[in-house]
Amino acid sequence: TSFVGIQWYKEAITADASFIEDIVETLKSIVFTTPMVLVAAIILALMLNRSLKGRAFFRMLYFFPVIIISGPVMSKLMSNHATTIIQPDQYAIYTVLENLPGILSVPLCYIFDNIVTILWYSGVQMLIILAGLQKIGDPIYEAASIDGASSWQKFWKITLPHLRPMILVSAAYTIVDLAGMATTPIHGLIMNNMMNTEKPYSYSSALSWLYTIIVLIIIAIVFLILKERRKTQHVK
Repeated sequence: TSFVGIQWYKEAITADASFIEDIVETLKSIVFTTPMVLVAAIILALMLNRSLKGRAFFRMLYFFPVIIISGPVMSKLMSNHATTIIQPDQYAIYTVLENLPGILSVPLCYIFDNIVTILWYSGVQMLIILAGLQKIGDPIYEAASIDGASSWQKFWKITLPHLRPMILVSAAYTIVDLAGMATTPIHGLIMNNMMNTEKPYSYSSALSWLYTIIVLIIIAIVFLILKERRKTQHVK
């Protein structure tokens, strides 16, 4: 063995077109899927936080996919396209969506293509947000009702601000969870290079570290966006 410095990092960034292409595809998937998972988790948590018969059963039902989401199970399902229940050529709604402006068409088509995966990966986040909802006391909602606040205003002014720390934790968890999926393009590239006899483990290790740094940067950006901002009071 001989020390080669940052040779493999340079090769990955400047010479390996597959790395750039695969990392972009993987990051696009993470960036698109994370907010959708969080929105689905918030909606499910709000529904399951209501008083209804069989609430414990429904909570278990929505969390059950998390139990069977082990690597081999999920990989097998995705390899057989079991997580895709909508085929574009079978539904007229795709024709409508494709004719919308790109800013609406792209995310909506992505949701329909990955609806099962989005719901599948929202179980833990749902429980985290549900725990946050149960920490919000009823008196604050009652006081808002007395002041004439609507349900929409209560959600934006009370619920979401109180859920900010839970959403931050859920976002970080989702990013790490999606980044570790065995079906991502970058994961396949790293695994293939592990068996490269010309540079065994060295190049795949460099790819892994670059990928890790990029994921950490994304988490840092999310932290800056979602972190609680406290107003400083100036005393005269």
